[in-house]
Amino acid sequence: MKKISVLGSGTMGNGIAHVFAQHGFEVSLIDLKQDFLDKALTTISKNLDRQVTKGIISESEKTSALANIRTYTELSAGVKSADLVIEAATENIDIKLNLFRQLDKLSPAEAILATNTSSISITKIASVTNRASQVIGMHFMNPVPVMKLVEVIRGYATSDEITKQIMALASNLSKDPVEVNDYPGFIANRILMPMINEAIYSFYEGVAGIQEIDTVMKLGMAHPMGPLQLADFIGLDVCLSILRVLHEGFGNPKYAPCPLLVNMVEAGFKGVKSGEGFYKYTKGSKELVVSPRFSK
Repeated sequence: MKKISVLGSGTMGNGIAHVFAQHGFEVSLIDLKQDFLDKALTTISKNLDRQVTKGIISESEKTSALANIRTYTELSAGVKSADLVIEAATENIDIKLNLFRQLDKLSPAEAILATNTSSISITKIASVTNRASQVIGMHFMNPVPVMKLVEVIRGYATSDEITKQIMALASNLSKDPVEVNDYPGFIANRILMPMINEAIYSFYEGVAGIQEIDTVMKLGMAHPMGPLQLADFIGLDVCLSILRVLHEGFGNPKYAPCPLLVNMVEAGFKGVKSGEGFYKYTKGSKELVVSPRFSK
């Protein structure tokens, strides 16, 4: 595999493009508007600059990585010669199914189709294509250039050979791939999201304050970030979406999202991306400040 197409240039998409380009792959980055793509390239350039400053890569390696990325606003042009397509669009089942129907028609017959979904069934996504054995999950962690884990999720029909290829590919990106089977939430979010939800419930029910809950998990469990801060970082809307997938997929009330989470998302308080969630975020400041809505 040499030619990689990445569909979606947001936080995850530009991170995935960055990592592949840095490792010498030809990357086609695809999105609906050139403005989105230009913003993604700026982000990738800044992140490469950080790697240069830290001595991880050289200035010439940064230049080479950026030269490996081409941008497209037409899906057909962006995937026509791909060996591997990685979809990193919005975490919405209808959007993903529609995209995979198109990818199946537009990409080469031998191309592998991967999704960066964090919770949606690989088997369901594969079912709308005529190449279910070539459809697989590649769940990168945020921030992609930094985090080592890749969950490689095989759908019910994913072939052994494709799984082996993707596991080897992830290793070639200096990542640590872990193979898991296709059940709601896979492993990472099946364990993580109920913990975040329980932290929200603990605050909602008055057990402890926001900083207190996060401090217990950081100091007592050696987590680098407390669950409420992490929820803000992931995006409260994303957390809610994943919990709903778990709740629907297992039919178990233990996965039901906390009403406070639902209300916050519906009101537009989505965490870092909106400037406020459980904490208030001010541009240029790294100070962690509890949202005035929740301060005593």
